[in-house]
Amino acid sequence: MKRIILTGGGTAGHVTPNIALIPRLRELGYDIQYIGSYNGIEKELIEPFGIPYHGISSGKLRRYFSVQNFTDPFRVLKGFNEAHNLIKELKPNVIFSKGGFVSVPVVLAGKRNKVPTIIHESDMTPGLANKIAIPSATKVCCNFPETLEHLPKDKAILTGSPIRQELLSGNKIAAMDLCGFSADKPVILVIGGSLGSVAVNNAVRLALPELLDSFQIVHLCGKGKIDDSLNGLKGYAQFEYIKNELRDIFALADIVISRAGANAICELLALRKPNLLIPLSANASRGDQILNAHSFERQGFSMVLEEEELTKESLLDAVRNLYKKRSSFMDAMRDSKQQDSIDTIVNLIEEVHRK
Repeated sequence: MKRIILTGGGTAGHVTPNIALIPRLRELGYDIQYIGSYNGIEKELIEPFGIPYHGISSGKLRRYFSVQNFTDPFRVLKGFNEAHNLIKELKPNVIFSKGGFVSVPVVLAGKRNKVPTIIHESDMTPGLANKIAIPSATKVCCNFPETLEHLPKDKAILTGSPIRQELLSGNKIAAMDLCGFSADKPVILVIGGSLGSVAVNNAVRLALPELLDSFQIVHLCGKGKIDDSLNGLKGYAQFEYIKNELRDIFALADIVISRAGANAICELLALRKPNLLIPLSANASRGDQILNAHSFERQGFSMVLEEEELTKESLLDAVRNLYKKRSSFMDAMRDSKQQDSIDTIVNLIEEVHRK
């Protein structure tokens, strides 16, 4: 029997690529096990797939001062011991890690047990968890050509990010019914991430009168960020979050305004949706979204508008320009070598398993 351990957690972005691999791995006869934290978001996301889930202790490794910096190393050590015992018991042929701090003890324990491990790094430059794990990995997959410069040459492979295949089979008509839209105007989809973006939401709402002259707008604005005063506005549909109908909304969208999280933009690439990226400011992050966005801009997949330059007027100019040039963005995305991520990664898993 072929057995694989998947690991990764802390955010949905460290889990959804693992989920995208599950159908193909099952087709190939793998017994799939998952190691995550005791009660992280990964447990909630994985359980519906009927995959055995094993929780371990997890601590965060911080670059800044926190009282938890004195206690979390003990949690990480406990997690390593738990992962070590699980790997000895489960005897996997290969481990696939999508990152996040819970994955670090799993990768390190995998090396201790001589189990080959493949890591996937989503962002342009490796985060702290993957920096710690990479020396213990057999291969390291990445999304961006520029990332290859930051990885060991004998381990690095450009694969893109695995995308849930159901996103590719949306129903336009179902989305029109859901939003109450007509077929006479193109549609903009606005995505600010699962928590939404106050800056993006405010700019879109300020520009609504002008945007609605030419477009219809689906606005995924984040938990608690609905503007009740805009309910019932013709051509505008707002939702806190959409799960099952997201594939339909994507099918309906002509262009997309989005933050620049790695998984989100890889979904736009797979769907070939012309997009305007508004990356999270460096003041509020380590700057990975800015790097992600400009990589996609250089490759001809996206337009970029920095949050510091985001105004009603700059947004309107960017949207009109994007829609006018949408065909060139779609052509560039169609020719990308980062489209067959699932097959590329699964073939790599098979190759490592055989060796």
